[in-house]
Amino acid sequence: MQKEKRHIEPGTTQAPEKYKIVIADQGPYLVFGQPPLQQEFIVAEGKFNLLKYVPGVRFAMPDEPTALCRCGGSARKPYCDGSHEKTAWEPELTAGLSPIQEEAEQYEGPKIRMTDNENYCAFARFCDVGGRVWNLVENGADETSAATAVEECNLCPGDRLRAWDKETGEPLEVHLDPSLGLIEDEPLSVSGPLWVKGGIPLDSETGIRFELRNKMALCRCGQSSNMPYCDGTHANVRFRDGLPGRKK
Repeated sequence: MQKEKRHIEPGTTQAPEKYKIVIADQGPYLVFGQPPLQQEFIVAEGKFNLLKYVPGVRFAMPDEPTALCRCGGSARKPYCDGSHEKTAWEPELTAGLSPIQEEAEQYEGPKIRMTDNENYCAFARFCDVGGRVWNLVENGADETSAATAVEECNLCPGDRLRAWDKETGEPLEVHLDPSLGLIEDEPLSVSGPLWVKGGIPLDSETGIRFELRNKMALCRCGQSSNMPYCDGTHANVRFRDGLPGRKK
């Protein structure tokens, strides 16, 4: 039986063939190719509490594949320890398979166009950093507003927001090398999703081929209603992974 062709979101470069993630049925993320894995702290700094990412501890990817916790219950996060077999969580893959841009809302501005698919919001809040991104797009006729909007879209880990060049129609997307981030939300004191970067393919063990994207946020708390993607539920359930904090 021939596999269904994988959709590729515009602006995405597929990672080298050795990299891929397979979602085990009722189990962890199986990561192949040993991409770099590191904490990514969301921190608030300065007079206006502007958000930014600060790198944290790097973790080894010792096995091929390396199993990373998806249920939120492992005692040795970020790795799986088999706790998914006795943890109350939501393993079913409930996300739709339509391309992310197909169901996104459009926002037209003087300088750029932006698409917004709220189903993929990981509650990272970079869209509010320099003024709400929707206002920056629609009302910003100056280069500074447009540049800030593009930057906020690129900081969105779940790919909810994407900026596009109005003249060429091309995505204004920063290229990312293949890597994985463990998002830690310092202002909220919670742990966030697994940030997958650089066009790493994502498949289910049962044969589902998810859209190839430059970046995506995968659920780590086990409670998302849009599995395997993060929907921000980690903030509501106060998920903590127990990993080392940021060195200040």
